[in-house]
Amino acid sequence: MRVNGGGVRDMAGRARLDDAPERLVRAAVGLLAEQGPSAVKARTVASASGLSTMVVYSHFGGIPELMGAVADHGFRELGRAFARVPVTEDPIADLFAMALTCRRLARENPHLYDLMFGLSTRATYRPLSDADLRLSGHSPAFREAHAHVIAACERLVHTGRVERQEPEAIAAQLWSFVHGYITLELAEHFVEFDDAVAQVLLPMGVHFSVGLGDERERAEASHEAGARLYDSIVQGR
Repeated sequence: MRVNGGGVRDMAGRARLDDAPERLVRAAVGLLAEQGPSAVKARTVASASGLSTMVVYSHFGGIPELMGAVADHGFRELGRAFARVPVTEDPIADLFAMALTCRRLARENPHLYDLMFGLSTRATYRPLSDADLRLSGHSPAFREAHAHVIAACERLVHTGRVERQEPEAIAAQLWSFVHGYITLELAEHFVEFDDAVAQVLLPMGVHFSVGLGDERERAEASHEAGARLYDSIVQGR
């Protein structure tokens, strides 16, 4: 009986440890959202996940490696959110809906957003020593999320609404202005506006589309359609 009892306990212990990496990552995500990066320590993450401090080191090696896994978690969440944006006949509307989706996720957990994009508006993170490992653009999770943006840019080029150019270049330009807006908004640079999305982000998207070669009225209609598409997604959550 003692052997069987020990076996049962060992199996239960292994079952608890099988999902330890996910539990540790989710605990770190929660600490970032509730208290910020200063709260993310091996002891606090272990406590929040119901595991021992040793488990943090045995699975990740240390907090920098854990934070890399947390950033990848954020990109996978972003990718899943992008995947919920329907593919319509208007790729500009789809892209604007994705921009609003990214903004929502950033506002829900600004510290996680900072970590994902290597920002330091609210804190400085301890990076890994290997630059290739700490650059988010090298992360498969990032590339999978960004692939949704590139695919929409490919559809945009194929519509003929914009001048023919590399979809990857359009995606990079779009990525730059959207995340520039999000970063400034999180830092409260647009508090003077009643509706910064309508007064800043949407017009900037229209100007961007026109700069690519689209007609202004059509670009405005597409961005308004994208806002409605985003609202329908949020209401259906």
